[in-house]
Amino acid sequence: MLKEHQRRWGVDQWAAFLTAQPIPCMPRSKLMLRALEEAEGETLSAAALTSLVIGDPYLCLRLLREAESRRSRRLGHDTTTPLGAVMQLGVKVFRNLLLDSPETDDTRAGLAACDAQAVTASQIAQMWGKARADIAPEEVAMAALLAEIGELLLWNFAPELPQAALDALESGRAKRSAEAQELACGFRFRDLSLKCATVWALPTLLVQLIRGMDNARANLCKLYLDTARHIASGADNPALPYDLAEAQRLIPHASLAWLASHINGLTEERQAELVGAAQVILDQGPQPA
Repeated sequence: MLKEHQRRWGVDQWAAFLTAQPIPCMPRSKLMLRALEEAEGETLSAAALTSLVIGDPYLCLRLLREAESRRSRRLGHDTTTPLGAVMQLGVKVFRNLLLDSPETDDTRAGLAACDAQAVTASQIAQMWGKARADIAPEEVAMAALLAEIGELLLWNFAPELPQAALDALESGRAKRSAEAQELACGFRFRDLSLKCATVWALPTLLVQLIRGMDNARANLCKLYLDTARHIASGADNPALPYDLAEAQRLIPHASLAWLASHINGLTEERQAELVGAAQVILDQGPQPA
């Protein structure tokens, strides 16, 4: 339950509060760890554990913070990938960190939806990123997974706030998510994500990708997040053809059909419809501002 003074907090106060809390994990991550241990015994590899990290934004954040706190600023480079974070800590430390983590309440619908959207964005980044050999897809995938961490933390520690923003959006009092957040809470959740990332001194590259610098990887990160958000509202979302067209512009070596085939949850019929609609958008060319 929010206290009265917390209702007046802005980004700075919430960032200070959230960064002092123990970061949880999704309950599924502990179950998956035990399943891996039963299957592989004591031979768990860093690569196997990385599969847990890229499926849980809370765990990814907790792991990254711990890895960065242990890294030598003089001898090491920023930790910018899930695998790098696991290797930085080692299997034993990672295992203890995960098992000691508090768990989120994944029965909370808003939290589950926000988590699913983050994971979907990361999955799209990993799949579509394979078509850009000049870019490390795992770095962009990690940024996509963590881009909405401010909202995810609020769903865990102050669910009244994101629920109020969701209510404002669904009632029609706001037309866009950012507008609903400012109306209901007084700040945008993306700004909270960036403030927390700054307070935690997360790697500069990840902060830049989350912020949305005007470069190829930041534009890709935004595309992955937008596409995941549109998918979450249904495969018939009218924005998806525009997402697919933008993906083809940013990833020119990939065909529309290949891009559509790597969006999970789409039937072959819907993939074909999206490809056709996206091709029309591309044929029309850039629209005047």
